[in-house]
Amino acid sequence: MHYGHLKMEKYRITINSSPQPLLRMDDHPRIRFSLALLILVLVVTFLAPRSFAQDWIRTGTGLGVEKIRLAAADFQPSTQDPKNTDLLKIFNDTLSNDLDNAGIFDMVSKSFHPTQVPGNPSQVRFEAWNGPPPNAAMLAFGDLGVTGNNVLVHGWLYDVKNVGSPQVLGKQYTDVATTDAARLIAHKFADEIIFRLGGGVPGIAESKIFFVSDRTGHKEIWAMDYDGSNQHQVTHLGTISLSPRISPDGTRLTLSSLTKTGWELVMFSLDLNRAVSFPRMGGTNLSPAWSPDGTRIAFSSSRAGESNIYSADQSGSNLHRLTSDRGPDVGPTFNRKTGAQIAFVSGRTGLPQIYTMEADGTNAQRVTDQGYAVSPNWSPNGQFLALSWFRKYGPGAPGANDIYIMDIASKQWVQMTHDGGRNDFPCWSPDGRHIVFQSSRSGTEQIWTMLADGTKVQQLTFSGRNSQPNWSWK
Repeated sequence: MHYGHLKMEKYRITINSSPQPLLRMDDHPRIRFSLALLILVLVVTFLAPRSFAQDWIRTGTGLGVEKIRLAAADFQPSTQDPKNTDLLKIFNDTLSNDLDNAGIFDMVSKSFHPTQVPGNPSQVRFEAWNGPPPNAAMLAFGDLGVTGNNVLVHGWLYDVKNVGSPQVLGKQYTDVATTDAARLIAHKFADEIIFRLGGGVPGIAESKIFFVSDRTGHKEIWAMDYDGSNQHQVTHLGTISLSPRISPDGTRLTLSSLTKTGWELVMFSLDLNRAVSFPRMGGTNLSPAWSPDGTRIAFSSSRAGESNIYSADQSGSNLHRLTSDRGPDVGPTFNRKTGAQIAFVSGRTGLPQIYTMEADGTNAQRVTDQGYAVSPNWSPNGQFLALSWFRKYGPGAPGANDIYIMDIASKQWVQMTHDGGRNDFPCWSPDGRHIVFQSSRSGTEQIWTMLADGTKVQQLTFSGRNSQPNWSWK
């Protein structure tokens, strides 16, 4: 296990096999004290780097704080319409899953819920929720009812420890009576709860993930909800499309596609559901990335021979070359908080390594120190890079491509994945609490997510081969 640049080795104790009698600690107080002190020093030395590494990464990603114990009661029907049954199941499952995935709650198991579940505030029995076995601090509850073609949902969040003034949140939603609408309303209510109880950080339940899939025979761009539901094809270009990157405002995708003239950047409008005009750059053009204000795009291009990093306006004009070293230089990503720096991959010293530079191409600095490092992605707070790193790269070397998080200022790093396979293309969620990535651990390339401390790993895709995920900005 690695924490920072310190390699933790197992301590080995060798038993003396000589015929001389061994000293007993209880016969020699001074020796007993010295050995006890030595054991203490070894324990502190062994544990301190691990605790320190976990502390900085949890603090940096907003994790590690005490979790609120939250009960999400099943919403109750408010009308007699037969559609209620299906919509309630979709709604309740989605809401519970969203709150559990948030990573900031200690969720009360539904097996601990009281038999009488409230549908409105007058039915809340505080002592049944704030005492054992639920021991909840917060309670989410409400009702759902279909009338005609519409569904109406009332949702409340109560502080059940505060009987005098319990209401934290009260919301009403209405939409067409479909399963998609029920799922969307659940996402919206979950995000409201997460925002209120999660330090004012917006939730991600309404965010989207874009990715590459070959399930239709061609590598096209697909999209899905953050939790893997509602998977659908976005592009129908009939060729090979890679590196989807959603714009900060969520209206456009830029991607790299194999056209009649070679690998070109394509701008795809989600509002128009088609590709829109974008200039041809010449050469091989790959891995586009948006600046956080949506005004510029960085990408790699071989238009001048070897692949280098370029930037251009969102329209493709005002082209600037940012790198000129012997590369290749590929895979740029903007600092998502400031837009003032770009991280990228370069082979200028041999094997691929991660570098950072100012957005104008100056002050290039190497970040990784060894192995084979690719696919940097900057965290929303601008403090961390997620990357794919084969630290012991070479014939017969132990280890594999794993996801790491590195603090840019200190160069400390923590390994996030340990489960084998090739883990690549990490991308941060907009709240900085989750990471989506590609992994072959199940036998084929699929999309997975995890909390940014490496826990709660979940597979999102199962059909075909799926890769290169990109999380929306909001």
